[in-house]
Amino acid sequence: MRVAQSATGTGVEASADARGEPRRPGSARAALIAAVLGFFVITLDVSGVNVALPAVRDDLGGSMSGIQWVADSYTLMFAALMLSAGAFSDTVGARRAYGWGLGVFTVASLACGAAPTLGALMAARVVQGSAAAVMVPASLALIRQAFPDPDARARGIALWTVGGAVAIAAGPVLGGLLTTESSWRAVFLLNVPAGIAGFLVLLRAARSPRHAAAFDLPGQLTAIVALAALTFAVIEGGHDGLTGTVLVTAGVAVVSAAAFVAVEARQRTPMLPLGLFRQRGVTLPVVAGFALNSAFYGGVFVLSLFFQEERGQSALSAGLMFVPMAVITANFNYLSPRAVTRYGPRAVVVVGLLTGAVGCGGLVAVDTGTPWWVTALLMIPLGIGGSLAMPALTSLMLDSVAAERAGTAAALPNTSRQAGGALSIAVFGALLAGDFAPGMRESLLLAACLLVANALGAAALLPRR
Repeated sequence: MRVAQSATGTGVEASADARGEPRRPGSARAALIAAVLGFFVITLDVSGVNVALPAVRDDLGGSMSGIQWVADSYTLMFAALMLSAGAFSDTVGARRAYGWGLGVFTVASLACGAAPTLGALMAARVVQGSAAAVMVPASLALIRQAFPDPDARARGIALWTVGGAVAIAAGPVLGGLLTTESSWRAVFLLNVPAGIAGFLVLLRAARSPRHAAAFDLPGQLTAIVALAALTFAVIEGGHDGLTGTVLVTAGVAVVSAAAFVAVEARQRTPMLPLGLFRQRGVTLPVVAGFALNSAFYGGVFVLSLFFQEERGQSALSAGLMFVPMAVITANFNYLSPRAVTRYGPRAVVVVGLLTGAVGCGGLVAVDTGTPWWVTALLMIPLGIGGSLAMPALTSLMLDSVAAERAGTAAALPNTSRQAGGALSIAVFGALLAGDFAPGMRESLLLAACLLVANALGAAALLPRR
């Protein structure tokens, strides 16, 4: 396969696709742009909605647990379906899977913006999360197929993660602006033109090869039940205590998780091959990704409520608090691959995790009397930590598996990250249910400890270079 220098500056563009057919000019660039745009939109939807949650409650009614479910109904399906979505991407081809996911996500976003009740909004969020689950592994598979050279692929992945990092950090700003100047509904409706633009760009990308990957129905069902039951038990238990319903649901979560492991161990074609976890390059991104998203999504959720509920700030003012973190995060995310090349993935991952822990630890001291600029500065290390570690972890994961498992490999760490986001919102929301200030401190301290533990694990397991 001949390789030529790409005009995009991201690396290379192969002149033929995986089947030996000529690529159209700009097909690799189109695949990268479509992948980055889609990942930006689905990640923006997570962080932007957090700032809009108080406005949703004021408009549609509901309690703290209700707005937790608005956030978690999206991330829960995102996490639960992503492994099967990876196999789906391998089977039908990354471009086709990505196009279908983008179309459904766009329509579901329109439904969210028009939702007349909280229940209707939750239902539309479930569909949104399901579509996002298809898009993420397909987008990474598109990048892997478009850029077969490892260095060019690393730069493509860096741009992809930059899109997600900017969306995570800038989402509260844009969500606050739209909520204040228009309505919380505008946060969802923004996805519609972005989805259409992404689909048009995708049409220029080369067709993706297909690889046989059977659908694992028992594994998928047990995964959904386990995650949903655990999230329900944490959210409702935090508000209502250990009622009979909560205890039964927690039991269902444990049994379903055990059934999932048993099913995957016996399936001929499991959606999660347990043998993958024998590789450090797989296990570490999964566990560390869970910790990073737990800290970041949970932190954004808690701080968004703190700014509006405790400090009395508007949605726009609350969103602007995230601006310094947004600017810094984008730059460090793009620098991560260069740091990996110079210092190795071990150093970058460990430093990133510890920096995030420092950010969470510093925010523990924040209260209503803390100057706004001090709070904004203390949030920056949390963003830097994720932006350093996440690209390194993603590249480590993709480099550890065979090319024909690209969709599944892309899905696995993203599944753990979304599960971390969903469970952190459930746990942190439960801690906030009593007295807000102690609950916020406990949440941030828990996130800091989780990041430190993962940093120690990365330092012990990864080679120095």
